[in-house]
Amino acid sequence: MKRMLKLTGIGLLTISLYACSSTPEPVEEPAPPPEPVLPEVEQPAELEPLIEPAPEGIYLANGDFSRGAVNDPDSPLAQKVIYFDFDSDRVRGEFIDVLNAHASYLSTYGDVRVRLEGHTDERGSREYNIALGERRARSVENILLLAGVRAEQLSLVSYGEELPAALGHNEEAWTQNRRVELVYELQ
Repeated sequence: MKRMLKLTGIGLLTISLYACSSTPEPVEEPAPPPEPVLPEVEQPAELEPLIEPAPEGIYLANGDFSRGAVNDPDSPLAQKVIYFDFDSDRVRGEFIDVLNAHASYLSTYGDVRVRLEGHTDERGSREYNIALGERRARSVENILLLAGVRAEQLSLVSYGEELPAALGHNEEAWTQNRRVELVYELQ
């Protein structure tokens, strides 16, 4: 009987092991995606320019300024005065494009030099106005330097209140006197 129980136990064990074992089913790998087929596009013979060409005499073919653009009244370089708010040396946003145009010109022509002349209105002491005029010129200088102009191309001077653009003791005159002038030096 013991023997029979042993054989029955072994048989049950064998059957249970056989029942638990399974053979993995083969896994099919997915097929690679087909290569995309792009339609052939016919290229146009000529492409129209995307922007209108600049007036002759101001710009070179690559978009830089011509050497004479600094004296051309139709050039963005014709604006050579940067105005400031009262008691401020911060360049107003409306003049950033003007300074970027001058920086582009100066970067193109490394031999050209410009003097930055700082001015103030008559309010304040002489010493204060000289310092404020210099701070204004330095603000313009910093923007030009950040835009790629070499330091050797720039010089600064502050006249303070000494050379007013407009005579008068009112806001209209004072507004015109708070400025930095870009003066291109002759070579």
